[in-house]
Amino acid sequence: MTNLNGKRVVITGGGTGIGAGIARGLAAAGCRVLVGGRRQAPLDALVAATDGDLQGHVIDVADRDSVARFFAHARAQLGQVDILINSAGINIVNRSMAAMDPADWDRVLQINASGAYYCMHQVLPEMRERRDGLVINISSIAGKRAISLGGVVYCASKFAMTAMGTAVANEVREEGVRITNVYPGEVNTPILDNRPSPVSQEHKDSILQPEDIAALVVTICQLPPRAHVPEIVIKPTKQEWV
Repeated sequence: MTNLNGKRVVITGGGTGIGAGIARGLAAAGCRVLVGGRRQAPLDALVAATDGDLQGHVIDVADRDSVARFFAHARAQLGQVDILINSAGINIVNRSMAAMDPADWDRVLQINASGAYYCMHQVLPEMRERRDGLVINISSIAGKRAISLGGVVYCASKFAMTAMGTAVANEVREEGVRITNVYPGEVNTPILDNRPSPVSQEHKDSILQPEDIAALVVTICQLPPRAHVPEIVIKPTKQEWV
């Protein structure tokens, strides 16, 4: 397994939820981690509560100028980005075609799909030049199966992330760069607050936790450069997989 000590990592959508869990896991593994999120307060709280080399900086992945400023900051602080974790993502309450506002379609696609593209566009040229690098896209089982639980636009956005990750992985496979799509099932994160029906604490406790995704991501990061995981599903034991 590869020693991650000193590896330079950027995580988007990392102020809370899965991204924050991954940030804690990679910082504990010895990485230098820069976490991006839309709000400064959760980033500050994460940094204060985490041991290791962890920084936070505001980013709006839906805004190309914001993404450019963020990665300029990342290069100034880290030098280069060895690992990019695309974890920024949202969902909406009104998820059916009949109920959804077209503006919500635009917003979810912009964050979940275009945002991941903007971030990959920032790091891939340098990774390809040095023939080394890893990008992990936190997609969803809704990016493998168009499930009603995710809703129309969330599924569409995650399918887009899935296709992009797979297409880019094939494009850069001879250049030492690896792209992995991770498909979590239900995870206890703040995105549950946007469910059409409230989620009980009992249910939250029974599904995946952010640290479960973090453990998987750390393991993928520890693989040697010759080993590529194109995609992987992780779900709660109780959740159906069809």
